Amino acid sequence: MATTDGKVYDVTILGAGPTGLFGAFYAGMREMKTKIIEALPEMGGQLTVLYPEKFIYDVPGYPKILSKDLVKRLVEQGTQWGAAICLDERITSLEYVDHGDPDQGHPPVIRLTAESGTVHLTHTVVICAGIGAFAPNKLDRPGVHEYEGRGVAYFVREKAPYRSKNVLIVGGGDSAVDWALNLKDWARQVTLIHRREGFRAHESSVAELMNSQVEVKVWWELEAVLGDGEHVTGARIFNNKTDEKLTLHVDHVIFSLGFKAALGPIADWGLKLAGRHILVDGLMRTNLPGVYAAGDIVEPVGSVSLNLIVTGFAQAAIAVNVAKSFLDPKSKIFPGHSSEMRI
Repeated sequence: MATTDGKVYDVTILGAGPTGLFGAFYAGMREMKTKIIEALPEMGGQLTVLYPEKFIYDVPGYPKILSKDLVKRLVEQGTQWGAAICLDERITSLEYVDHGDPDQGHPPVIRLTAESGTVHLTHTVVICAGIGAFAPNKLDRPGVHEYEGRGVAYFVREKAPYRSKNVLIVGGGDSAVDWALNLKDWARQVTLIHRREGFRAHESSVAELMNSQVEVKVWWELEAVLGDGEHVTGARIFNNKTDEKLTLHVDHVIFSLGFKAALGPIADWGLKLAGRHILVDGLMRTNLPGVYAAGDIVEPVGSVSLNLIVTGFAQAAIAVNVAKSFLDPKSKIFPGHSSEMRI
């Protein structure tokens, strides 16, 4: 095994989503030698992979902002201090090379080994892995697998292919409703089908959906995706109450049925877990010395998990500043106000 650069970093952040990128910003502001490791080939996490073209409305300072634009700004902010960045690198193990003596100013040395065999050395780790390894839920219906990538999609990476097209969206959660609203003025026609009457989405979004030109059909399910051998040309749907069937002429079918998420190798690192979440205290400390966690992957003991970007920002700031104090007991956890610093 070989290390990437032979250096031992002050902090290594696992995950380059919003939480990890904001953590990298704070680490740089505290003059910590920082490395960011991301399992995906690009930064941004779920924002980049799942919905780069969707608007986000609950980031302070932005009444609304496209996911991809938020990622661009977070990358600029988080990497301005020159953090080392390793993309497409999946960490499979975490081990202590040296447990050190943190009380005497000698932090541990932690070895992170990647799937490729590459080794990364660090004194502290902040796990910002989002929902962990995830994959979309799929329907086993005729034509679905056959036309994946040829009109059947689970993620919308860009809106251009849907311009002036007929689009069918299957699902009843936030993602389904959001995409229906996002595409309604872009596509020729958007139809959303949901197998029951209630939606698992924000009330305001559902109200907007019901008052829009989107054709909403509750109690309807997909029976089959139809195509000409090259691309989707339609979909057959049925009413699960009356057994009525309809054939829709659509060019695209978007499935928004949620995701299966799992911790993956993280589950074997000796961390205390609650389901697929890492247990942390109020200082974002795990049960392993020098290892912290923040964002959607954590369950704070005595608190609640909101799984919001803004919550991840706050948790990342806490984790990194506590890690700074762990590295150097003479350092205060409070970093001072950024307006008082030279940035």
